[in-house]
Amino acid sequence: MFSLQHKKAVVTGAGSGIGQAIAVLFARQGAEVHIIELTEAAAASTLEYIHGIGAQAQVHAADVSSQHQVRQAFEAIGPHNILVNNAGIAHVGKADTTSEEDFDRVARVNVKGVYNCLHEGIPQMRRAGGGVVVNMASIATWVGLTDRFAYSMAKGAVMSMTLSVARDYIHENIRCNSISPARVHTPFVDGFIAKNYPGHEEEMFEKLSKSQPIGRMAKPEEVAALALYLCSDEASFITGCDYPIDGGFIKLNN
Repeated sequence: MFSLQHKKAVVTGAGSGIGQAIAVLFARQGAEVHIIELTEAAAASTLEYIHGIGAQAQVHAADVSSQHQVRQAFEAIGPHNILVNNAGIAHVGKADTTSEEDFDRVARVNVKGVYNCLHEGIPQMRRAGGGVVVNMASIATWVGLTDRFAYSMAKGAVMSMTLSVARDYIHENIRCNSISPARVHTPFVDGFIAKNYPGHEEEMFEKLSKSQPIGRMAKPEEVAALALYLCSDEASFITGCDYPIDGGFIKLNN
């Protein structure tokens, strides 16, 4: 079960964290993995890991917010069966404390970046005879998170795009779903805490961990396992759905 043999998978933002875990797991399951990262150096450790297990992978340097760069990457990749839109950035701020510059930056990466990959990836997927898209949304699409105005806006857009793609391409053998993680312990999270809560890193890590009723953050590998299922043939009857992986955050925090 869950074999990706003879499939070509594209994973954006796979240099670390969730994206890296997805790329590595997909490679383990037999996929030919193509990583889209801002630079080749950013994905070097992921590439080394995949090659170390005897699997195939290739890195394509591209800024997902640039349609021209994304187009070049997908032209080099060619027809593929799987697209995971994982690349994204975070931001802390309310509506009246979020600068126009920061709002535009989040929108460019988290919204336009997903659009660009769909715009360029779907025609190549069509050439392959169909496939599956998984977009990385967030629990921020389901609940109000404090000080996450721009980020919540962007992830809400990701979920909406997921529904539109699922509807528009259902008769072309293209499925589309999204995943909404709660907090996941990644190097990104550690850096985020260090930048925004200097001097209070341990306190904030503990607080953020315990905000999930299950009492901890998710592991990247747990999110990767869900992505594998949704991209496998075993999930061939699933499209237009969002899957929270949240340790009970949405339903049990009351």
